[in-house]
Amino acid sequence: VDLLRMNCELLATCSALGYLEGDTYHKEIDCLESVKDLIRYLRHEDDTRDVRQQLGAGQIVQNDLLPIIIQHGQDKALFDACIRLMVNLTQPAMLCFGKVPDDPVFRHHFLQVTSHLQAYKEAFASERVFGILSETLYTFLQLDWEQRQEEDNLLIERILLLVRNVLHVPADPSEEKKVDDDASVHDRLLWAIHMSGFDDLVKFLASAQSEQQWSMHVLEIISLMFRDQTPEALVSAGHARSVEEKLRDSQELEALRQREQAAKRSRTLQRGTRHSRFGGSYVVQGLKSIGDRDVIYHRNLHNFKNYSHDTGKEVRRVPKRNRQAKECKDKRRSALNVRLFLREFCVDFLENCYNHLMYLVKESLIREQTQQHDETYYLWALSFFMAFNRGNGFRADLVSETMSIRAFHFIERNITNYYEMMLTDRKEATSWSRRMHLALKAYQELLLTVNEMDRSQDESIRQSSNVIKSNIFYLMEYREIFLTLLRKFDETKQPHSYLKDLVESTHLFLRMLERFCKGRRNLMVQRKRVKRKKSHAEKNQSPPETSPEALEETWKIVEEELRATGFQVSVGISIVPFDATSETPLEEQRTEAMVRVQDALLTRLGPEALGLLRAAREVWPEGDVFGSADVEPEEELELLKQILHANLPRSSPPEPMVEDDDDGAELEEEELESVQVSETEFNFLDFVKRFASPNIVRPYLLLLKSYSKNTPHTNHCITRMLHRLAVDLKMDALLYQLSVFNVFNKILSDPAASAYKELVTFAKYVLNRFFSLAAQNNKAYVELLFWKNVGAVREMTEGYGKEGLVSLFKPTWTEEEEEELRKLYEEHCHSEVPDIVETLLPLLSNSNRTRRQVVTQLVRMGLVDNAKELKKIGTRIVLWTEEQEQELQMLNCTFIDRSRARVVDKLLSMGLVSERRELYKKRSRKAQGKSMSGPLLWLQNCLNKTANDREEDGFSQPVPLVPLTEANEDAMDNKSFQKLLRKLGMRAPANEQESFWRIPAKISVSQLRNAAAALSSREDEPEGGVEQSEPRSPTGELREEQEEEEEVVSGEQRAQALRALLLARKRKHYTTEHSGMCGNSIIVALSYQMTPVNYSFIGKG
Repeated sequence: VDLLRMNCELLATCSALGYLEGDTYHKEIDCLESVKDLIRYLRHEDDTRDVRQQLGAGQIVQNDLLPIIIQHGQDKALFDACIRLMVNLTQPAMLCFGKVPDDPVFRHHFLQVTSHLQAYKEAFASERVFGILSETLYTFLQLDWEQRQEEDNLLIERILLLVRNVLHVPADPSEEKKVDDDASVHDRLLWAIHMSGFDDLVKFLASAQSEQQWSMHVLEIISLMFRDQTPEALVSAGHARSVEEKLRDSQELEALRQREQAAKRSRTLQRGTRHSRFGGSYVVQGLKSIGDRDVIYHRNLHNFKNYSHDTGKEVRRVPKRNRQAKECKDKRRSALNVRLFLREFCVDFLENCYNHLMYLVKESLIREQTQQHDETYYLWALSFFMAFNRGNGFRADLVSETMSIRAFHFIERNITNYYEMMLTDRKEATSWSRRMHLALKAYQELLLTVNEMDRSQDESIRQSSNVIKSNIFYLMEYREIFLTLLRKFDETKQPHSYLKDLVESTHLFLRMLERFCKGRRNLMVQRKRVKRKKSHAEKNQSPPETSPEALEETWKIVEEELRATGFQVSVGISIVPFDATSETPLEEQRTEAMVRVQDALLTRLGPEALGLLRAAREVWPEGDVFGSADVEPEEELELLKQILHANLPRSSPPEPMVEDDDDGAELEEEELESVQVSETEFNFLDFVKRFASPNIVRPYLLLLKSYSKNTPHTNHCITRMLHRLAVDLKMDALLYQLSVFNVFNKILSDPAASAYKELVTFAKYVLNRFFSLAAQNNKAYVELLFWKNVGAVREMTEGYGKEGLVSLFKPTWTEEEEEELRKLYEEHCHSEVPDIVETLLPLLSNSNRTRRQVVTQLVRMGLVDNAKELKKIGTRIVLWTEEQEQELQMLNCTFIDRSRARVVDKLLSMGLVSERRELYKKRSRKAQGKSMSGPLLWLQNCLNKTANDREEDGFSQPVPLVPLTEANEDAMDNKSFQKLLRKLGMRAPANEQESFWRIPAKISVSQLRNAAAALSSREDEPEGGVEQSEPRSPTGELREEQEEEEEVVSGEQRAQALRALLLARKRKHYTTEHSGMCGNSIIVALSYQMTPVNYSFIGKG
């Protein structure tokens, strides 16, 4: 009844709007109030969207609202109300229902709303409709910002939203049945927009400084205008086909012709030369049927090779969760006039609007001033217009806003976010996958644009390209993004087109990286390592169960300790028996305090247990649970014994819920891991080795299966990556898999195999290598059934259980060695040695065993629970006898009023020490590490190495000074050291793109060697100021030599340090004669005594 009443009310309201007579619309007196009533009805519709469906069935937009705004547009209030109503009616069905409903009833309502929207779209494809919208919008845009009212801004926004909603309506191919180059409803709508001049208003809104608030609406409208287009189709619109396009089309036609001829030949061979009137029956020997007898075959023998027991059976249904992701709808080619109009729009938009609009949208996204998922419009616009710019005579200045490191970072962050959401929000995994595909396309387009900048004739553009490449190749996140995406590819969530773009992007990135590395001798890149922190054990973790005998033994030790100390607690121990930060009330922590006392007793810490007991007695005096206030020591002893033997309840941490296990594990990992950033020298071949994994080869094989549908470029990208693995890395055994060989067999037997020359050549190479290996390895055919990692590939090619490999990765222990280790451990496990492993190593018969091998074997044999029990025990503790402690106490009481200076003077006067410095505190090696000898030696090596490289190569290029140690990094931050670098002619980082100092290209080889020799003469002199210029005693020199030899240096640094020491002895007289110092402030700051050096040979700058 309610539904019928609503229908009657809607009918009456719609009738009160007016009526259409011919082409003239006659509005009623209460037309405005009726429009407002319809808006009110829509506001209160139910979940089935019944009001919307009834209004759509009544064609209110076509018959009433559009004629009203066309013929009565001068009535501003009525026009505004009609626009409001149409904005509501044209809302996308996805917004009305939230998602595509699963329920059949609601799915029907969803399809009904969609069909009404498609009817609205067809009605809007009129020049008169967009003419009135354009005129109204143009009138408001002519007003200055101060003259506009709030209602005017609302109407501008509603017009933009109305156009956005109409463009968003999906096409209905089953109804339209349009072919390429024919005008669809969307094409007619675009043509109406163009003829009415609305597209010019859109470009004005995108470029005007005063209309920045509409930037997001404008970008949505533009993206929907180009929804069915591709940049390549628009670039070629109106132009004759190029030679490459003609060649590509002819190759495709030739491949189709060859397949058709092969199919004809096959059908001809299957038909016999004569027609047999009698059908033959044959017995297939060796092939059993259901009844354990030979199969009887009733068909022609020509088809026998296709026989299978599965013939005629119903195809097994693939579960929904295992089905491959569906592709988005195919692109279609619009009518030529529409493509030409869109092409001109792209050219004007790039020249006048792109940089400005993309900057505004990016700022809005960063400040979170947009709606959810609006970044997808930004990603689409970036990839579409940059691709159009590449094809239409590339100009870097037109896309300069999105050609920066910030753009790479923004897209990389979105790719990571989309992937994480695809894993967590599994119900919407398909939507997140599409967004991830958009982000990948944008990233691919950035790489293509950088690659295009490399070919530019302008030197400044090529330099900008090099700066961008050096940044994206330096940071690990940009280098390894394709590795991660290939490993995590899931064909059930990500479509085939995504994999195609991913493979092509990986190919482009590797090609650019390889070319970038070839022009440089050393390429330093950033590396991040996750440093694991040791988690602390739970405080409330229950101790292992102990037997009564062990408890008695523990009590004896604790009792003796307490009696020996006279039941006294150490003064330095501050004990709090409760946890002030715990949420548990203080009164409920008494049991936990009792458990803490028991834990202290079990670990044989008697004084600590007694202190805890007394502190708990003060906190909880009621009930005498921890003893009375005037308890005697013997009573305390008895109370502690009872606590030790008591079975106390121990609280265990609450178990997390099942669905929160993953989050808890991730949170724990975040607490236990820290990222350590360092720099390392990049090797391209080592980077390619990371692609040698079955998880990466599988996606390539999946794309290779559709080789006949792939473009030649896609097949080339696949072949190039497999060639890198099989030929460059000599890991062809990685492709020894049955599914790979099945694809190779299809390629080789394809009638159009001549069109895939690269694939055919590569397949033959891999197969030849396999059969050569199979002649030597009789297990090779079994290995075809499994995917293989690097270790399995090495075993397959080099031999199973090879001695070199086994000894390299897992040292073996014989039974005799294990028995020997067991006996030695049992003999020494109860001894009071500080480190039992160091005791066992010299006693083993095999002297080549390392500490790690012994520890691992002890754990594997079960002699110890884990390696932590065998950690080295420090020996820095010095034990004092009771007499020494009493003597120290007496001396302290006697001389407590004497100052340190008076005690030192007395020791010197008595001759107990010869020099005051003997009583000074010994400085650690770390404190001495602030000396500049190491950095100067490193700088000298860099200068010598650069001089040698320039002499060998015959040309010079700037070389960065990359500090790889902490001492060198600190020196590079030292202002005095930087001053020295400037004196030597080094160049500081020029801008924010550079991080390191550089050796300029203009310094010659001789100048570099002279500078290195000057540094050698300075670093050879020891520290000590003016006093060291005097002759030193042999004893002093011997002491210095010993101190020099005690310093820990390794490899080349140690050899150079010793050589520098010899040079210092030879230049001793030279140092004495020359007292004048050049650059004295630098040398004083570096705490060095250095000989004068003339830096004039380097020059300034």
